[in-house]
Amino acid sequence: MSDVVRIGSRGSRLALIQSEWVRDELTRRHPGLRVEIEVIQTKGDKVLDAPLAKIGDKGLFTKELEAAMLDGRTDLAVHSAKDMPTVVPDGLAIVAFTAREDVRDVFVAGGASRPGEVGAIPEGATVGTSSLRRRSQLLALRPDLDLVDIRGNVQTRLRKLDERGMAGTILAAAGLARLQEPELAAFAFSFEQMLPAVGQGALAIEARAGDERLRALVTPLIHEPTSLALRAERSLMHRLEGGCQVPIAAYAEVSRVPDDVALEQLRLRAFVGSLDGRDTVRGELTGPAGAPEGIGLELAEELLGKGADRILAQVRG
Repeated sequence: MSDVVRIGSRGSRLALIQSEWVRDELTRRHPGLRVEIEVIQTKGDKVLDAPLAKIGDKGLFTKELEAAMLDGRTDLAVHSAKDMPTVVPDGLAIVAFTAREDVRDVFVAGGASRPGEVGAIPEGATVGTSSLRRRSQLLALRPDLDLVDIRGNVQTRLRKLDERGMAGTILAAAGLARLQEPELAAFAFSFEQMLPAVGQGALAIEARAGDERLRALVTPLIHEPTSLALRAERSLMHRLEGGCQVPIAAYAEVSRVPDDVALEQLRLRAFVGSLDGRDTVRGELTGPAGAPEGIGLELAEELLGKGADRILAQVRG
């Protein structure tokens, strides 16, 4: 049995931190195992002068990493779970979801001002985001704001804030935590204000399907409550035929049933909205944690019945 595992990773500082964490966990848990990281550039990394929604959808940050596994150059890929399409290519499988960091979105301010909540952002201010999900939810709260596309890593976005005189941008709290820069957040959005992307805050580890050696190596990194939550979120996303560039948000959390600590329940909240934030649909469903896909599917059907299909058809059009 080979004692070498090769991880494919995007080359950004955040992606490398995530892949290095997986490398360190594997070598800590499996003495004698050697883990190497190979940097692979994805389409989403190469095309930086256009909004993500304009250059494609599914697999923008995953396709090249998956090709490397399929042709044998690498053994594993480490992804931000929110970048993972709901359909995995034939021959591959998601073998682990890791424990989630803070799943909330945060506002990172530009210039000297540092608003303490969404209502304190100056009226008519310019805010940068390339996420249609964030755009829709922020405009639902503050229709007076001027939203513009902004892409790149954290440092690039901060530079663009200053260069273009923006009031701020919206980032994932988990990313700032992994970069050890949580202090950049001026405030965090509540879940009532802004639900996260499907899978936000967790890592997804992908491998060749049927490779039991790799699956066994990665199994100790699986976080079961996160796995249940993401299975519900991804089931909802799949039914809505969404991707990372559609204004769909969802967040599931697992908790013990108060009267029976042996049972767990799963609460799933979801949002679908128009690009201008004027037309929105929200829903929530709680059920047994052991049937996460069913909860996701049922809530998706509820949202479709409330008009999510009409909203998404307009967005795609």
